[in-house]
This record gives sequence, structure tokens and C-alpha cells, in this order.
Amino acid sequence: MLQAHSAHVHDRDRDHDRQPSGALYVHLLAHCMRYSCMHPFECHRFSRLSRFSTRPARLGSNCDSHCCTCMLLSDLRTPPAHYRFLHVGAAKVGSTSADDHFCWQRPEDMEYPRPVQIASVAPDLASEMAAALAAASIVFQEEPKYSKKLVHAAKIAYKFAIGSGQQTAYSAENDASVPFYNSSGFWDELIWGAAWMYYATGNYSYLSLATSPTLPNNANAFSQIPYLSVFSWDNKLPGAELLLARLRIVLNPGYPYEEMLRAYHKTVDFNMCSLLQMFKIFKYSKGGLIQLNRRKPQPLPYAVNAAFLATLYADYMNDSNIPGWYCGASYISALTLRKFAASQVKYILGANPMNMSYVVGYGQNFPSHVHHRGASIPSNQRHVSCTEGWKWRDAKTPNPHIITGAMVGGPNQLDRFVDKRQNYNFTEPTIAGNAGLVAALVALTSSSDRGSARNSILN
Repeated sequence: MLQAHSAHVHDRDRDHDRQPSGALYVHLLAHCMRYSCMHPFECHRFSRLSRFSTRPARLGSNCDSHCCTCMLLSDLRTPPAHYRFLHVGAAKVGSTSADDHFCWQRPEDMEYPRPVQIASVAPDLASEMAAALAAASIVFQEEPKYSKKLVHAAKIAYKFAIGSGQQTAYSAENDASVPFYNSSGFWDELIWGAAWMYYATGNYSYLSLATSPTLPNNANAFSQIPYLSVFSWDNKLPGAELLLARLRIVLNPGYPYEEMLRAYHKTVDFNMCSLLQMFKIFKYSKGGLIQLNRRKPQPLPYAVNAAFLATLYADYMNDSNIPGWYCGASYISALTLRKFAASQVKYILGANPMNMSYVVGYGQNFPSHVHHRGASIPSNQRHVSCTEGWKWRDAKTPNPHIITGAMVGGPNQLDRFVDKRQNYNFTEPTIAGNAGLVAALVALTSSSDRGSARNSILN
């Protein structure tokens, strides 16, 4: 059974009072690990945005000279440990009761109840947990005992995912989740989890599962439907396909996996072709931003995810001395993908018709009315009640706190942006969006000709 705990500052787990409930950590780990650790043999941070060292830091390296990357790895300890401790996870932070959206408070002032959510069937959620734990175990390979504990927890989570009886999305049992984080399916997460489990363990049973017809057929993995090529919190197919294509490109395990791995590889080729403006599969704004979210608002999280995956694929080809790939009859250079990725990130950082950086604190012109409770309310010793915070929510003055590094939802299809706190479609930052941003920046600021050990993910 998977249980969702609150992320409230004052919350404690009911059965383990001294252990913070940590649902926020669950989301941080799930997003950061599944995006940032698709290149788990490197752990960089983008220096200009986070002021972290961009040098890769192994766990055995000197933390005096790599203090910030060591801090990052230290931060990653908490979420996996919490998974192991509880063997439950957060389907989402808190509830979706009226209080969550009715109130406008700093997190330290929140006192209203936030009910626990329980899912007895959750293949999508459990697979996400398994993937995050498996990826974390790779990051911590140089601490074998800790890494093994993470693998053990990942195995338990994935066993639950594939053997939890009736197969249905986690949100099917949690009506409150549907308006906000409704899962469209679970087959993509099962492939995602299996791929990561194979990379973490080297156990071919996971690869056999990922390459059996059942999972990809049910996930429509090879359908070449454009919207299924868009990597997001709800769609893991593009990421899973890229992991499996990498396996074929770099390690080439051959029979009996070759046929299915080739199908995944072919689908990745299609996914990458679809990103390029010349093929007119997805629309672009006049300013150059790709529109991947099916004419819905908040385009930037989707754009940075695409930039990240595109750069990874270019790097995989480069590492294997593959100069490019075919889009129909057109041969496309791998460098084209890095150019695409760079164009999207440059747009986000200010090369757009609004001349605005959509990353708070970066550049001279960035959003100042970010839809963020903690950033919008001044720091003081006075408790701010549920409704007292409304005056800060509705204020026309800039936020008193600059939430440095937060990427907002972004402009509309016409490249227009409204810097208004109440218009969350423009000004709301998300953990998922920032995870993709950091991943894209890491990929683009890493050398494209760095090379990688053929077995670096497994060893």
C-alpha cells in the first residue's frame, strides 16, 4: 500500500513522529533523479544560476574542493532514506481540499489539516519511486552499502508496481488528485521503471520486461503519435525510450533484445525529428519557442525537457561516433539537436520578443510577481492567517523575496507574458519545471565531446 504524507512544515508521520513526512522531498527526488540523473555518471550544477561548481564530483572526491556538488549529493540522501524508512510515498503534496487553494500563507504558518491519501493500487506511482531510487543508487555507487540499500528499496517498489493486483492509475483511487495530477496511464511508467532497474542492477529480467511486447504495446510506445513524444511528469515514454536506445547504441546487447531495442531506437529518432521546426510537427512561436503542451499554457517545462533529451541523444551519438540520423529522406547532424536545445534555453534566459528572462534572478529583466506564497509575503515574526495572506496575493507590488533560480510557466503562444501574481499560467514556478531546466543546463554546459565509458551507468 502506498500512502501519501503531507509536506507541511509542522507535519510528522503518524507512526514515526521524529521522521519528517517529506512529501516535498519525494517530489524533488522523483523529478531531479528522473531528469538530472539520466546522465548519472556526471553530477554538475550550472554555476551562473545556482553558483554551484560545474565540475563533476565523485562521492570519493574532496568536499573542500567540490563543496557544492558534495552538498547536492548530501541533499539527495534524505529522500531515498525516507522511502526506505516508510516504504510509502507521496502521491502529491497534501490534499486538494479548498484550504490548499483558498489560503495564501507562508508554509511555516499553515495549520489546517492536510489529509493523508492512500493508494492500494498504484503501478505508475510505484514505478516512479523505483526509477528514482534506482537512479539514486547509481549516483551513490562509490558508497556501496548505501547504494545497495537504495537498490533494495527500488526492488520492493517495482515489485509492488508490477504485482499490485488490479492495474489502474493511482489517481483512480484518489478523486481529489484528478483535477490536478490525474495520471493518464501507467504503462509508460512501468517501462521507465524497468529501464532504470536494469541500469541500476544489471539484472536482465528487467530488460526482458522492458523489451517484452506487453509494456510498449499497451503504452503505444511505437505509435509515433506526436504528443506521446513529449516528456513530462505524466508521460515517461520519451525518457524510457531514450534510455533503451542508449543501451542499444552504447552496449548493443543483441539477441533476444535487439528487435525491441531497435523499435525503441527508431521511435527516439522520430521523437527527435518531431522537435525540429523544419518538419512542422510541433508549432513554434514567432520568437522561436516550441509549443509542446497541446495549446495549453505554461510551455517552458515542456521546452526544457525536450532540450535536455535532445542534448542527451546528441551526446549518445557523439560518444559512439555516430554523426547523425535520418528523418525520412533527410540526414540530420547530431549537432542540430544541440542547436535546438540551445535555442530553447536562450529563449528562456532572455533571447525572446519580451527581452525577459523567465528564470527569476537571472539577467536584468525577470518576473517580479511570481505566483509563490513564500516569496510574496514579507518575513516577520507575525503569524499570517489563511485569509490575511490574500492582501499579499492580490498586491500589485513586486514580491519582497526574489526566489532566485525559479523558472516560471512562461509566455503564451504569441510570446506575450503577463507578470501578474494571480495569473499562475504565466508566473507559477514548479519543481518539475526547474528539474528540467537544471538538467538542460547541465547537458548543454557539459562538453559535447567529453566521451563516456561504455559501461559507465552500470559500473
